[in-house]
Amino acid sequence: MSKPLIVVNFKTYESAHGLAAVELARAMEVVNTEVETAELVAVVSAFDLASVIAAAPTLGVWTQHLDPVGFGSNTGWLHPSTAIQHGATGTIINHAEHKVSIEHVKELISQLPIDFPVCACAADLDEAKALAALSPTMIAVEPPELIGGDISVTSADPAIVSDTVSLVNSVNPQVVTLCGAGVKNGQDVSTAIELGTSGVLLASGVTKAEDPLSVLRDLVSSL
Repeated sequence: MSKPLIVVNFKTYESAHGLAAVELARAMEVVNTEVETAELVAVVSAFDLASVIAAAPTLGVWTQHLDPVGFGSNTGWLHPSTAIQHGATGTIINHAEHKVSIEHVKELISQLPIDFPVCACAADLDEAKALAALSPTMIAVEPPELIGGDISVTSADPAIVSDTVSLVNSVNPQVVTLCGAGVKNGQDVSTAIELGTSGVLLASGVTKAEDPLSVLRDLVSSL
């Protein structure tokens, strides 16, 4: 990737769903147009996908989960082709809050176009190693105990970040690494880059902020 990624997971926060998701995506699009040193990506609920893309057409918008299913009797599952038809430009998978099997990730990657980014989340080095062998576009290392907290993984456990980068590179140098859990500000982002990642995956630092636009600008301020 030519620029560091700032990937914001909207999850199901009240402040980042429905009309609020649209407003947050518009703020992200504003910052995307202001800077050339980073790329912002919104990760939204399947329910909000179409409305967010319509409101922020130049912003990369990913979905929070997909299922490796075909057309037919699959009630309640999220079909990859449907997401793509609605404008999704990528997906995360295996987030700590929605774990799936390695086989699920493998089958999903096989169904998706090669140019459709897949960010597979890993809780630790063992999981990162297993996922890297499947050739997702990127792996985001997120220690579960730090997710949603006030201390960034870049401060609490920088070794797991740098070790994941090295491990992923050794298994599959085509896969890039992001880091998440507790990321809140520009210093956290710049430290993540210094540790060898290609960007960050975060949520509450933006979605629960009183002034998301200011937070977004701060996240890219040191790049």
